Amino acid sequence: MGIAAVKIKIMPSSPSVNTKKIGEKAKELVESTGGKNCTITEEPIAFGLNAIIVFFAWPEEKELEKLEEKLGKIKDVNSVQVIDLRRAFG
Repeated sequence: MGIAAVKIKIMPSSPSVNTKKIGEKAKELVESTGGKNCTITEEPIAFGLNAIIVFFAWPEEKELEKLEEKLGKIKDVNSVQVIDLRRAFG
């Protein structure tokens, strides 16, 4: 099988939440479940709220839903959404 490029948006529960800790925990979960080359960025939403964007390579044969569930259980996370999923070439 191939490799998929995945981008997930994680929304924290409030603007006062430490997004760096959420990003670090998300990166640990992605890498421990089979993701590679994980990068974390923040995207301003509104009123001081920043979304955490997680971008990584994922084996196509593995289910992504289980990872989404784990990411949603991180403390102070309100929602998790796959915003881009495409086959990677190279």
